[in-house]
Amino acid sequence: MFGYASDETENYMPYAIDVAHKLSKRLSDVRKSGELSYLRPDGKTQVTVEYENDRPMRIDTILVSTQHTEDVSIDTIRNDVIEKVINKVVNKNMIDENTKIYVNPTGRFVTGGPLSDTGLTGRKIIVDTYGGYSRHGGGAFSGKDPTKVDRSATYMLRYIAKNIVANGYANKCEIQISYAIGMREPISININTFGTGKKSNEELIELIKKNFDLTPDGIINYLDLRNIKYTDTTNYGHFGKENLPWEKIIII
Repeated sequence: MFGYASDETENYMPYAIDVAHKLSKRLSDVRKSGELSYLRPDGKTQVTVEYENDRPMRIDTILVSTQHTEDVSIDTIRNDVIEKVINKVVNKNMIDENTKIYVNPTGRFVTGGPLSDTGLTGRKIIVDTYGGYSRHGGGAFSGKDPTKVDRSATYMLRYIAKNIVANGYANKCEIQISYAIGMREPISININTFGTGKKSNEELIELIKKNFDLTPDGIINYLDLRNIKYTDTTNYGHFGKENLPWEKIIII
């Protein structure tokens, strides 16, 4: 399992996935409010970011694909999505004349949802986490209860990584742990601060061991995972939302 955090956004998420989630949320908002009443629920967003000196400098590409009713033209969709979705979300200073914006680039998108693309459990695990910016252990979250470390340990590692960054120990942090069936304690802990750490990796690992119980029961109790409203994780990712317990900032 992996956890990740970076100081490049206010919620300690990678910039690209943060913008992509906000675009998805805005796309849903204008549909539900009736502002763009011809939109339908299926849709996806993708953002490609150019970095300089390890910081996001500009957006290279924005892709938005959205399902729609049959009676609307593709030009109307593209103009509306740019004006009422993209321009309302994306910082104009991150876009320049070379930024590529694609709205429904394959054309009309009338049939969507399970009818056109079947399957639910275990899908979209990258967009659920960090958009590919950090590694992923492979286990899905949705559909699993907190006794499964695929879900609970990944939440805990996000919590720890975020607090390592928020406490100023590093500018970005990725933590990896592994478990063996039948063993309570993790069999390995690895940390990577990508050269930004203010403490050594060994010191940070000792900090983790001292402050956090990484057994399955310890994680469940610490984050109170039996009393979580998991529907809050079904849209726009599992991380970067202030109302979730693994997003809280503490002093360590």
